Amino acid sequence: MTAHLSRRSLLGLVGAGAGAYLLSGCSDDASDDPDAPQTINWWHIQNTEPMLPVWAAVAQEYQGAHSNVKIEIQPLENEAFKAKLTTATQAGSPPDLFQSWGGGVLKQQVDAGLVKDLTETVAPWKDTLLPLSLEPYTVDGKIYGVPFDIGMVGFWYNKDLFARAQITAPPATWAELLDVVRKLKAAGITPVALAGKDKWPAHYYWAYLSMRIGGLGALQQAAKDKNFETPDFAAAGERLKELVDLQPFQKGFLGAEYGSPDGQAATMGNGGAALELMGQWAPSVQASSSTSKKGLGDKLGFFPFPAVDGGKGSATEVFGGGNGFAVGKDAPPATMDFLKTLLSVDVQRRSAKTGAVLPTVKEATDAIADPNNKIVAESLAAATGFQLYLDQAYPPAVGQQVNDSVAALVAGSKSPAQILKDITQVAKTQ
Repeated sequence: MTAHLSRRSLLGLVGAGAGAYLLSGCSDDASDDPDAPQTINWWHIQNTEPMLPVWAAVAQEYQGAHSNVKIEIQPLENEAFKAKLTTATQAGSPPDLFQSWGGGVLKQQVDAGLVKDLTETVAPWKDTLLPLSLEPYTVDGKIYGVPFDIGMVGFWYNKDLFARAQITAPPATWAELLDVVRKLKAAGITPVALAGKDKWPAHYYWAYLSMRIGGLGALQQAAKDKNFETPDFAAAGERLKELVDLQPFQKGFLGAEYGSPDGQAATMGNGGAALELMGQWAPSVQASSSTSKKGLGDKLGFFPFPAVDGGKGSATEVFGGGNGFAVGKDAPPATMDFLKTLLSVDVQRRSAKTGAVLPTVKEATDAIADPNNKIVAESLAAATGFQLYLDQAYPPAVGQQVNDSVAALVAGSKSPAQILKDITQVAKTQ
């Protein structure tokens, strides 16, 4: 949620007409002649306002300037995208240009020979990008994807509901966060919105707690050792269970999706809960999912995930990622040029002005208008460490098990110790 994320500018349900262009195999237009007729099959997850029309306009403008190029766009909801891409890649036929969060999933695509090496393509303009943003897309020193968005997960909160519960400042520690939840419940306010059905939003809690308790090194060591059955991960599960035991989530959260009309983002955007743990896209999805289509406006605030007393991790270590694009192995030559257009200062500024994107092009950061997004950008600039979403950083099977296991913990069907055993079991098979 995923990126994860939203990860993820995970924007709601499938946009109007999104299903019109269905699963496509590889392009037949991979000619070396740049003037030959070419069709770019482009899959992305910005499938609602505000980014859906921005991407459509950019594609239309590019086609207008390149009469030999046709861009077939398929906007998809996040989970639908991942399922469809899995089918396409297993068949050896990835789309020409497609959403990527980098990390372990991209590495598998690289190892399978499904994506193009973009190192030479982006070399002339790589320095226009924030260096941190390219890390998830770099495999063995080569670049296989380009990020258009970079951000972090943190808590978004309703200032009015905090005031009603007489909460005067955002919590700085996990213990203080639990106190905030208790105060909100005592005031008759639903503390936390959560998309239990989608699973990835819940993994943010466990991942951040693991970071705060064990530090970034614990997450890296677990991947190396293929072992999550350690005291730090156990403690993270226990801390999360403390929150779950307070029953902080909205009614029906186990069946709630992230971007549906009655989902997590809409619950926040409509004032139905005081908090959500989500990425930088949260304000725009809250707005587009809300009844008013405006969300909370200046009533919305942001604070980083709190520290955990006695933990080895720092509160300035951030968890998140970005949205980017990879290029399929048979993509026509125009795909790389179109990708460069998507990363131009002009398009990045237009994207940033929507509030849904924190740009990766340095010159475009002046277009960040939303005060909360500015806070996110400042937090990223001051970060002392960065961890990619676990369901993207780890091999796909491990990432999926993290999501499944944390969802089981939140649902109360598995204990903290049981989920560590399950995750480790899958990790050892990779």
